[in-house]
Amino acid sequence: MESSKVAVVRTSPETVLEDYHRLMNLAGYQEIVDKSVDTALKINISWHFFYPASSTTPWQLDGVIRAMKRDGYDKNLIHGCHNRTVVIDAYLGERENKHVNVVQAHDLRNVHLYEDGVEWVDIRDAVGDLCSDFLCLNEVYPKGFSIPKRFIGENIIHLPTVKTHVFTTMTGAMKNAFGGLLNEHRHWTHPVIHETLVDLLMIQKKIHPGVFAVMDGTFAGDGPGPRCMIPHVKNVLLASADQVAIDAVAAKLMGFDPLTDVKFIRLAHERGLGCGDPREIEIVGDEAVAKENWHFVGPFKHMTFAAKMQHLIYWGPLKKPVEWSLKTWLAPWAYIASVIYHDSFWYPIRGRSRVQEALKSKWGRLFNNWETVTPTEKGFENVGDQPAGVVRGFLRLSWLALKILGTCILEAPEIAVRKRKKADVPSS
Repeated sequence: MESSKVAVVRTSPETVLEDYHRLMNLAGYQEIVDKSVDTALKINISWHFFYPASSTTPWQLDGVIRAMKRDGYDKNLIHGCHNRTVVIDAYLGERENKHVNVVQAHDLRNVHLYEDGVEWVDIRDAVGDLCSDFLCLNEVYPKGFSIPKRFIGENIIHLPTVKTHVFTTMTGAMKNAFGGLLNEHRHWTHPVIHETLVDLLMIQKKIHPGVFAVMDGTFAGDGPGPRCMIPHVKNVLLASADQVAIDAVAAKLMGFDPLTDVKFIRLAHERGLGCGDPREIEIVGDEAVAKENWHFVGPFKHMTFAAKMQHLIYWGPLKKPVEWSLKTWLAPWAYIASVIYHDSFWYPIRGRSRVQEALKSKWGRLFNNWETVTPTEKGFENVGDQPAGVVRGFLRLSWLALKILGTCILEAPEIAVRKRKKADVPSS
């Protein structure tokens, strides 16, 4: 296996833009990301509401774009890239997390993969015989599945954050491909999620000329992620062309053993898709930072009610009596339950106070005042005043959650399929 390199840099709001440029070049991104072809910046939205550590930060997206433009990349060959899930509204998410502000400020294209006009191609037409090497996707999708045609031949830069996940212990670069590469029935893969991420990495290596990841750990999330977490200010940035290695280093920082605690890292490491052993990874940049141990408790010690139910359905005693329904027209019950729990209950009742506390930090103030602060070449010397009051009132959040629930129901793939079939029936 070739030597794997992960860049790790300590950062602050005052230097974050310069730090991202330094980080990416330490990791050798210009050798990986071809300047002559289109590059997708795969934005991560794990919650449409702002919640620290859950989604790509605006300074992360801004820092990457500024670094690329500074290094001679044509902005006309860079675009923001979003996927959709049945429980996350990507359009709301890009507004609430201020991604759209950054994309528009740099005058970039903004691609939503699930909208009309975006062509999807059968996986066998895209990767050919590679399909025979899949660990699980052939069994999950016996009739095959599709991936976005536009991905074939373009670079991809993943923009994950450092956080835990109730399905995969931690989530980072490898899982960031999950939403973009699989169709709207990707929840079918949850029982074999680790194997799925390995299959997706094989696909990426086949279709993209360059795969790179830039991970933001300014806020890092512990607990039952990727949403209901306890955010911590950690002031760390990571970057690598090795998707396995960057996830391994992030896992180690959080206090996990990458090869024993995170199955998808071990599986990918064993298949030579990257390096998951921290002892074999070259650390460049602020080497002392990579030696830290944050002693996170992880996602399983204090799981939410929703996470416990998901585990019972996908891996526990409810698997046989309930999981079958998620592959039928009955599946929207699960999407509705998730939206009601997370958006109508957890965020207004429990999450709001954590967001308000995070907004007192420098990073929180920078986020809150993003539209009005002016950066220097290095970063943000002035992050603005601390916000007053609370983060949205309970009634406003409840009304917004109700609208999200309506969108979730209308855009559920099972309902969308029935609508398409009805629309295809010729009128008499």
